[in-house]
Amino acid sequence: MAASGRRLGHYVSKNSWFLLNNCKQSRNHRNFGWSPCLQQQTASVTKESAETIVIPRKKTWSKEAVLQALASTVNRDPTAYNYQFQDDPYLSPKTSAEFKLYSLSQESGRAAAKYFVNNFPKFFTKDFAEPHIPCLMPETVALVIEEVSEAALKERISLRKVTAAVDMYDQLLQAGMALSKEITYDLLDLICLYNDRNPVQEDGGPEVENTELEEGTRRPKGRLRRASDLLKSNWKDKNNAERIFNLLPERETRCYSALIRGMVKHEAYAKAASMYTDMLNNRITGDVHIFNALISAAPHLKDKYNERWDLIAELLNQMRQQKVQPNLLTFNSVLKALRRCGASARSQALQTLSEMKALGIAPSLATFDHLLAIFYKAASPAQKPTDILQEVMLELEGTSFTCQDPNDVLFFSNAMRVCLDTKDLEQGYKLQQLVEVGENWRLLGDFYQQGSYYGRFFGLLCMMEDIDTVLKWYRQLVPLLYYPNSQAISDLLQALDTDNRLDLLPTIWKDIKVLGHDNRLHVVEELLVLMAREKHSPELQESFAVCALDVKSVFESDRGKSSLEWSPSSLNHVTSLLLRANRIPQAWEMLQLFQTKNRVPTGELLEEFLSACGSVAGASQWAVKLVKLSASFCLPATQKLAQRAVAEFELTEEQRAILTDLGSAGEPED
Repeated sequence: MAASGRRLGHYVSKNSWFLLNNCKQSRNHRNFGWSPCLQQQTASVTKESAETIVIPRKKTWSKEAVLQALASTVNRDPTAYNYQFQDDPYLSPKTSAEFKLYSLSQESGRAAAKYFVNNFPKFFTKDFAEPHIPCLMPETVALVIEEVSEAALKERISLRKVTAAVDMYDQLLQAGMALSKEITYDLLDLICLYNDRNPVQEDGGPEVENTELEEGTRRPKGRLRRASDLLKSNWKDKNNAERIFNLLPERETRCYSALIRGMVKHEAYAKAASMYTDMLNNRITGDVHIFNALISAAPHLKDKYNERWDLIAELLNQMRQQKVQPNLLTFNSVLKALRRCGASARSQALQTLSEMKALGIAPSLATFDHLLAIFYKAASPAQKPTDILQEVMLELEGTSFTCQDPNDVLFFSNAMRVCLDTKDLEQGYKLQQLVEVGENWRLLGDFYQQGSYYGRFFGLLCMMEDIDTVLKWYRQLVPLLYYPNSQAISDLLQALDTDNRLDLLPTIWKDIKVLGHDNRLHVVEELLVLMAREKHSPELQESFAVCALDVKSVFESDRGKSSLEWSPSSLNHVTSLLLRANRIPQAWEMLQLFQTKNRVPTGELLEEFLSACGSVAGASQWAVKLVKLSASFCLPATQKLAQRAVAEFELTEEQRAILTDLGSAGEPED
């Protein structure tokens, strides 16, 4: 891998697509060779601007400068809930289910408020905010211009009224009015973006189209559509975008760009390729957006890996021939397509990185996410995927990023998955340190993606670290940044078992209840198994007994569908824990619960109960009751229990006779 590491920073193909002859490269680079670019994240300074020094007459502060300065003096409180839940501490979610309900309720409330503000603006004309906050004021969503004019079409386009805009366009054509190319291209962009449909309303409401019957169906098109149905709709033949495109007297790059990007976005890959061929036949030069879309569509146009790469290389060569300058999204599209090009994609990925370096294009987090996916999937036993991860982390160390690609938010979660799969704790810590640099935490994605990242990080800690370190991170992450799922709780229990810190199980049980995982039978049973597996000091056994009674109350609580059902192992473990703490009456209640739940206790449990009876008052009575219970279950251990009771306890003649009868009744027949 050392050779490949050197190639990551130095390899440049002889058949370079965009390599400039006089491109100046930094000689003090390391590994990938992008460290100066990544640290600065700014455009290169020309000689003229470097020689000219402009001294501002006064310092201009942003409106948020004071707030940012105050925020820098406050550290994060790990015991507090996330800031988005602190408006109402009483309703702050404590479990992942409550978090989901709270988040959906918040979003629903915002959507409802926006609906009323935008649909009834006359009730919100007064603005008391100082300074003025435009996002809190009513938006113009109703159509104002009714006459047939270009201004009316422009208004419908700005309000994203796709159907209304197309109708107005047709009326303008019928009236013989000439339209500017810009307004026609804007309309094409709108139609292609939303696939000739009205966009989903921001308030989550369904969209209703005209009531004509769809072709081949008996349902009216005016039926209610879910947002997911609109998002998943595919490109239709001869839609309004294609119709308007065919009506254009002159076709330019922008109109081709709108259709090609729309076709790729809505999965009409073959039509996009055909449209691109038509553009070349008309001797029209493409733009960077067209090539980015076609490169991302390459894996869907070819079946074989080598054919996919040949198509990508051909598109890149055509970019060079047409003198179209690539951007960051171009190379990210290449790397994303290479993820579906098999093991040979590794060498092509190195070539792509070299081209980026030659053109001075600094990579984003999505670039490294695609790189990890390419090398991790194709890694062989002789080439460990952690090697490429180490080089990536060495390059990113101490860098603050801003989002430049929609896929940037996937890097941290996927990189932590690699750390977890390869059990690379060192790189996991480095990744967490990178998250804490600047505002990189914003690139963790939404709260669900953030939960995925921290869940993998916590799983790695439970697997590789000592329990004290695990608990330190546990207190820092929960509940401020992470609501652990049942798998994370199981990992924590295993970590406690590995370090022999079972004394912390009662405390963890309290957290399990708070986090809402006390309705997970496998979690509860795993906890009981760890507590009942071995005997401990009397103080710890008493603590386990209190915890077992709390577990018993959870089983007996009426929580509807989420109620737990007693299993034979759970009954055995709780009873055993109560016996070891000399809680005989409560243990007897558990034995009676066996009968109620139609469960059968084990012979070892009954023998343990009989041994525990010798140290309490009324031992003989407990012994007789135990043998009777065993006989009611027709257990083979009944005879042995009766013999032990006769030999070890002081019995009355009546009790001795009862035990003798029960012991003889339990003898196996010849």
